[in-house]
Amino acid sequence: MKRALIPLVLFIALAVFLALGLKLDPREVPSPLIGKPAPDFKTETLADPTRVIQRDDLRGKVWILNVWASWCGACRDEHPLLVEFARGRALTLIGLNYKDERSAGAAWLARFGNPYTDSLFDPQGRIGLDYGVYGVPETFVIDRQGVVRYKHIGALTPEALKTKVEPLLAQLSK
Repeated sequence: MKRALIPLVLFIALAVFLALGLKLDPREVPSPLIGKPAPDFKTETLADPTRVIQRDDLRGKVWILNVWASWCGACRDEHPLLVEFARGRALTLIGLNYKDERSAGAAWLARFGNPYTDSLFDPQGRIGLDYGVYGVPETFVIDRQGVVRYKHIGALTPEALKTKVEPLLAQLSK
């Protein structure tokens, strides 16, 4: 009789763990980069292959890194929000064009608007890999010292901007 209860107890325990897991938000995956220096990079810009930007060029500024691609459906959903968010703000918003074709990325920005101060070109995804990108879009907030303070997985929402990104930017800009 006791042996017959073991599978039932295991099944109930597994069901409890699965039920708890369903309540978790996949956008809240903790990043090992939070509180650590942003990974170094040195790459050409999307618009001009002769112009190179590196992480240290951004030191002393609070900045946002938004990872995007022209082939990304969620990026298309997020993009109007980024365009509106960047409008009229003194904000350093850096795009990272991830695993994309240069011409496709440039055409996409020309068609939908360019909210970025600059857009970096990462055709092989090496910079994205260093930042631990799971998939696009992803967004990072980086402080004046070059430390990652926040990571958002998936398309930004008005709620995420209002409750997380904007307060953090205000705090870091003081």
